[in-house]
Amino acid sequence: MMDRFMITEHANRPCAHLVNDTEDLNALRVIVSLPLSVAVCMLRPAVLNPLCNMSRALTVCLMIFGAFFAQHASAQARIIFLGDSITEAGANPGGYVALVADSLAVVHPAATVIGAGVSGDKVPDLLMRLDRDVLSQDPSHVVIYIGINDVWHFFEFEGVTGTDPDVFEAGLRELILRIETQGATVLLCTPSVIGEDARRKAPVNDRLIKYAEMSRRVAEETGVQLCDLRAAFESYLAENNPSKAYEGILTTDGVHLNEAGNRFVADFMIGVLSVVLSP
Repeated sequence: MMDRFMITEHANRPCAHLVNDTEDLNALRVIVSLPLSVAVCMLRPAVLNPLCNMSRALTVCLMIFGAFFAQHASAQARIIFLGDSITEAGANPGGYVALVADSLAVVHPAATVIGAGVSGDKVPDLLMRLDRDVLSQDPSHVVIYIGINDVWHFFEFEGVTGTDPDVFEAGLRELILRIETQGATVLLCTPSVIGEDARRKAPVNDRLIKYAEMSRRVAEETGVQLCDLRAAFESYLAENNPSKAYEGILTTDGVHLNEAGNRFVADFMIGVLSVVLSP
């Protein structure tokens, strides 16, 4: 039985640290007063750049959310994060799903964020539980963060196996089709890392790179919004992991997120969600 997390009550959580100075506050007032299409065009390059300052990027994205919800106050976003153990843990306090919910609550407390992650899941598992755990929740947006176990299980753990490339790609396409058929918007993530020396030569990493490329291709060909976590991790770790450590920068074990990793993923997700949520 999966644990299902719904994060809706964040109105009393302190968020003042997200806007750091008078300059940010003045910018916030200006951006929120703009038509959303103008604000997004102005800010899109900054929020999609994985090398930008993430705390400033978060502030910028909150500006976009403010503009969106000011113009669409009646709309109540219902965002489901679908994935594996990274997303399951992400719904706990301090996890990336919970941090996204906290940030949304600054400008729209009525927004609902639901974590639908299950440890060990691969693409075929998501397909089996999609109706029960996602479509039955009537989402407006679904974030799919999958692919680690589809690769990792070829190399680790007894009694399991990974997902063949053709099954992985076909499964992503079916997930997208079924979600969009119900009227929800999809955001597709590339799988992040198995080991924080993301450019090392190793069979597991070579395969993960190929699966990330499949996710990019599926996003491009289906027209859904891509959240290229793999590229973001590679860029960040190239700058911040000079010793090429396997773990300890953004993860606890090379895969699962530590505190810094949860913040990094949350900030990046918010940047891309700002584009997905724009009309």
